[in-house]
Amino acid sequence: MHFADSLTRATKEKSPVCVGLDPQLAKLPASLPKTPEGVLAFCKGIVDATKDVAAAVKPQMAYFEVLGWQGMKVFWETCAYAKGQGMVVIADGKRNDIGSTCEAYADAYLSAGSPIDALTVTPFMGSDGINPFIKRCTENEKGIFVQVKNSNPSSGEIQDLPVGDEVVHEHIAQLVESWGMRHLGKETNLSCVGAVVGATYPEEVKYLRTLMPHIPFLIPGYGAQGGGAADVLHGFVPDGTGAIVNAARSIIFASNKDDWREAAKASAEKMAGEIGGALRK
Repeated sequence: MHFADSLTRATKEKSPVCVGLDPQLAKLPASLPKTPEGVLAFCKGIVDATKDVAAAVKPQMAYFEVLGWQGMKVFWETCAYAKGQGMVVIADGKRNDIGSTCEAYADAYLSAGSPIDALTVTPFMGSDGINPFIKRCTENEKGIFVQVKNSNPSSGEIQDLPVGDEVVHEHIAQLVESWGMRHLGKETNLSCVGAVVGATYPEEVKYLRTLMPHIPFLIPGYGAQGGGAADVLHGFVPDGTGAIVNAARSIIFASNKDDWREAAKASAEKMAGEIGGALRK
């Protein structure tokens, strides 16, 4: 099934919550060892706790890569486990390059047999660094999320620079819409090409939705970074779909005690309720 269609089905069946898996060793629950094995147990526990509430998980690859080859093994096992539990898996790797290197990245993460459904990518090499990923998306029913307006405070140092009558992130948004328009789903009229747009910039979220009407949004910055339901509301299309909202720390580290699974589930449910309430108003 086309990526946007499957993502939309998942958000309708559960919620638009995406759980960010950022398994920092120092923050693991006290009952777990600070080892790759402990990370795997933690990630599986978070998946088990949130799979009935959240449509997706987003493993942040840096926290696996820092553990070396064992960490990368845990990353793939985590992705496979989450996929097996019915969650959409978005690998947050922010990959990009050109030529054969880009082709290799695309094959590594978006091949037909990969448990990864979508990958975050950067746009700053232009279409040469995007087309190989889109090709795999169309061949293998996968997706990508292109960084457009990130949630961090200094994103504006580059993304808000003026380019003629617009700014950089607005120009990128128009490119993303043009790339995505060629690859729309049959059920949703949304593309397999998505955009990363941070909840910490609600006015930009609102305007960027007008520039990218056919693009699924991955919206980070909810919870610990300060974003709330009102901030993400305009990232959705009129029927209440078209966006997935990510929170990591506020869910996965909701408790460091023996009740960490229950706390993660309760936090995800609270977030789903907040967003659902905002969409119904």
